Amino acid sequence: MTSDPYSPDPKRYDGRMPYRRCGRWGIQLPAITLGCWHNFGGDIVTENQRAMIYAAFDAGITHFDLANNYGPPYGSAEVNVGKILKDLPRDEILITTKAGYDMWPGPYGEWGSRKYLLASLDQSLKRIGVDYVDFFYSHRFDPNSPLEETLGALDSSVVQGKALYVGISSYLADQTIESVKVCGENGFAPLAIHQPNYSMLNRWIENGLMDACGEMGLGMIAFCPLFQGLLTDKYLGGIPDGSRASLEHSPLRKSEVNDQNLRVIRELNDHAKSRGQTLAQMALSWVLRDNRITSALIGASRTEQILENVKAAKQTDFTAEELAKLDIIVAKANMPKSLWAKE
Repeated sequence: MTSDPYSPDPKRYDGRMPYRRCGRWGIQLPAITLGCWHNFGGDIVTENQRAMIYAAFDAGITHFDLANNYGPPYGSAEVNVGKILKDLPRDEILITTKAGYDMWPGPYGEWGSRKYLLASLDQSLKRIGVDYVDFFYSHRFDPNSPLEETLGALDSSVVQGKALYVGISSYLADQTIESVKVCGENGFAPLAIHQPNYSMLNRWIENGLMDACGEMGLGMIAFCPLFQGLLTDKYLGGIPDGSRASLEHSPLRKSEVNDQNLRVIRELNDHAKSRGQTLAQMALSWVLRDNRITSALIGASRTEQILENVKAAKQTDFTAEELAKLDIIVAKANMPKSLWAKE
């Protein structure tokens, strides 16, 4: 027995989702982007994966973020998401992929060499099943490759028609400034976007990167805006079984889910209630409070999370008093100093 074919909601552009211009560029991104790192891997496409992508598109999310090694296993998220995206109108969606972290064995399977980046992009296009991606990123700065090489490879992806826009992820402010300069001096395709880690509990980009991107016209898309789920109601009562923090190789370390941080997120949750929001919604709204942030990149394990988080895009205003109060609360968090913009 087969289910009826998916038909997009005709009201998907009815105003539920704001779209923001990507820096100085003509392209607009939805304020909320669906990240396909966790929960989209595996050997087969699941009904839950289909339901999440369909629900996201129906809610106005037109941007789907991938990378070469998303899974597990590596590459499987691109395969699965690519199969589902075939049900969506290609000219209405933005597909992202990235290369920089380890993807295959040997010296040519990671970092920022021309050989690795362009080979990875060709592989990604085959896995996703498309002729081009809308955004192709250098996933991390490579200290051992000249910027001319890494950025020249991104330029080739545009010249070859395999990417429409290019960007960088997790580059520091000075590395970003230098990258823009190198692109200009060499006539490379200009950088359109930067994807940094940014949340209420990780504010490092406020120490110069946000200003640099704003001044140079790069859009910014924040990944981990919910700090791997800590800024949700999941951890208000401690570490539940099956949560990311409970897993052995979790990106959210158990040391970060300490008693002090739990007190902090409970205070934040109380303030979110006063705004009529969940903690996750307020955390996303906070990231989007600054118009230099083009989009907040969320992960999800079920459609309900996506639909709830989309609501955050419509309530991004904070009073000065609120922001000052939230600064005081998050300053109590027990996090490494490197994450903080304010000493």
